[in-house]
Amino acid sequence: MSKKLIAPSVLAADFANLQRDIEMVNHSQADWFHIDVMDGVFVPNISFGMPVIKSMAKHTQKPLDVHLMIVNPDPYIQTFADLGADILTVHYEACTHLHRSLQAIKNAGMKAGVALNPHTPVIVLESIIKEVDLVCIMSVNPGFGGQSFIENTYEKVRQLSQLIQEKKAATKIEIDGGVTDVNIQKLVEAGADVLVAGSFVFSAENPTQTIANLDALANS
Repeated sequence: MSKKLIAPSVLAADFANLQRDIEMVNHSQADWFHIDVMDGVFVPNISFGMPVIKSMAKHTQKPLDVHLMIVNPDPYIQTFADLGADILTVHYEACTHLHRSLQAIKNAGMKAGVALNPHTPVIVLESIIKEVDLVCIMSVNPGFGGQSFIENTYEKVRQLSQLIQEKKAATKIEIDGGVTDVNIQKLVEAGADVLVAGSFVFSAENPTQTIANLDALANS
């Protein structure tokens, strides 16, 4: 069984001490950096843009998992490749021509991800699942950190896991939102491969230990 990955969400970091928090993740047992890019249109919030990610990329020593919560992501695909993104995830709900967007991401040298909002069923990916490297299931409504976990997520992960097996795809399942030490094992049992944790990590008294605990739980 492949290792389950922990991806701390930088949205929950202390922006006044961003380099300190990045170094913490670098030296922790985390596997990826998860970076949420929000435009205030697709989601009701604005996060960081290209200059901040460019600065961050100078210090990050682990893969950058960039999640675009923006309308019309296509014009920015090459920009994020140039910034150093390893995985680029676009929202199903934001892409009129999803297959084309995924091809553009891969052509730019990145792994291609698709995110699904809580109300979007996994069946919408049936025809293209083999083209997708990562499916990000939103387990909270996108836009703000620190929200409580949506319980229907487990069922959704099971359905997606089944679809991936049926289609013989190599797609990883990522969970974004409300991941804690309470639900991480149940998510892995349902089929999750990548666990994004934000406020649970960064608001912890000892974030490094919290990441280690999550990693141990996910891979036990």
